[in-house]
Amino acid sequence: MDETFLDMLDRNADHAAAFDDRFDDLQHGQQPDAVTVCCSDSRVLQDHVWGNDEPGHLFSCGNIGNRVVQQTDAGQRVSGDVLYPLAHTDTDLAVVLGHTGCGAVTATYDQLTDGVSEPPGIEHCIDLLAPGLESGLEKLPDGLDHDEAVNRLVEYNVDRQVEFLRDSEDVDDRVQVVGAVYDFQDVYGGQRGEVHVINVDGETDPERLRERHPAIDSRVQRLWTY
Repeated sequence: MDETFLDMLDRNADHAAAFDDRFDDLQHGQQPDAVTVCCSDSRVLQDHVWGNDEPGHLFSCGNIGNRVVQQTDAGQRVSGDVLYPLAHTDTDLAVVLGHTGCGAVTATYDQLTDGVSEPPGIEHCIDLLAPGLESGLEKLPDGLDHDEAVNRLVEYNVDRQVEFLRDSEDVDDRVQVVGAVYDFQDVYGGQRGEVHVINVDGETDPERLRERHPAIDSRVQRLWTY
């Protein structure tokens, strides 16, 4: 047996010992306070980002590119794993969390600019991101290097996912949608690991966000507006 998995089981034993009594009120249902849509990346510890160790508090979804979009026979719709808590558990907050140095955004950018190809499974994910990011390429400032362009498109992608949620007829108007970026590259100048809010219900202007939401004044920051 792989030593890594043996270590994982040991860590799970510690987890089970600590969490044994935390499921008492959750065995037959859930009403999470928020659904988070994070990028599947080993550097982004989805629940730990929020300091969460409370079962039932957050409904965490993960995929490459923190997408809310799913391709169905009826066209593009809000992904079922994101929609489920919003439609069936009275969750009224959705948080789309991108991150600096996102591999999915990088792959999409490279495909759109250089025609770089990926295996079919990854290609499918890129195809869901590409239509939203393509318009962002035209808006990028001149003189950016590759990493700078990617990190601005990370924000652009979060904005597009927020927009898709807000425009969907399947998502109730009561749901607040927040877009944010997790920074572990020291791009935003704060502490590595901080979450920076870039979008609330479609509003992306930092000054207006600070005026409307003074409680998050210090956490509002964008790399660019367009």
